[in-house]
Amino acid sequence: MAHQRGQVPPLDEQTEELRRSNAELEQFAYVASHDLQEPLRKVASFCQMLERRYGDKLDDRGRQYIAFAVDGAKRMQALINDLLSFSRVGRMSRPEDSVDLDDVVRQALDNLSTLCEETGAEVDVAELPDVAGDRTQLVQLFQNLVGNAIKFRREGVPPRVTIDVRRTGDEWEFGCSDNGIGIDPRYADRIFLIFQRLHSREEYTGTGIGLALCKKIVEYHGGRIWLAAGEHAEPDAEAATGTTFRWTLPAQPSAGTEEDGEESTGDQVDRPQAT
Repeated sequence: MAHQRGQVPPLDEQTEELRRSNAELEQFAYVASHDLQEPLRKVASFCQMLERRYGDKLDDRGRQYIAFAVDGAKRMQALINDLLSFSRVGRMSRPEDSVDLDDVVRQALDNLSTLCEETGAEVDVAELPDVAGDRTQLVQLFQNLVGNAIKFRREGVPPRVTIDVRRTGDEWEFGCSDNGIGIDPRYADRIFLIFQRLHSREEYTGTGIGLALCKKIVEYHGGRIWLAAGEHAEPDAEAATGTTFRWTLPAQPSAGTEEDGEESTGDQVDRPQAT
């Protein structure tokens, strides 16, 4: 039924329209990102071929221009890959009734093993529960959070990351804490928005999608994620350093009988350098 001018549509209609609009935007992001992959690969490939074949005939400025083109294409490819991951959450999922998060973290740390070795990072992981969800997306979640913790490290200080968990009612509450540069609490909401960066690309690499992807994955699994102010991986370290992210995931009905707020009694496992 058409609405009279100035009349506000019912809430159900507005909700449905918003849902349809979001679905269309996600579909557009997926298609656009997918279709942009091949031309970008060609740009990077031909620029590199140009450098190999004619590099000795170019001056320093010519070689610099080619390097700029290759770097720009690679950064665009990274952005497109992250956009594809973002658009796939909830659309191309393969949920399982029970996912072993210990296995999930092992895979995430294996993916980060080179970074851990290069930085001397140590990652301490508590014994984690099983949850229902998409294994691939949960690996992305832990990999992004631990990867960020290592990337935003203090100069001259080896990264130390701690992953913990506790049962709170019908939820598991997880934490990822580090001893890095920290995040100003004023940006607690902004950091979860897509394409939002607190640092220049020259300071830290990245596309500005990582934490937005984490938020989308957590919410798709029925949880929530937030920046926990005042919590650090090393309580006796400098008060202004370190970051802690906390997030929840629904607990399976058979997952233990801990009282509300009680810490998980699983032993913490030290996993230095994720080797």
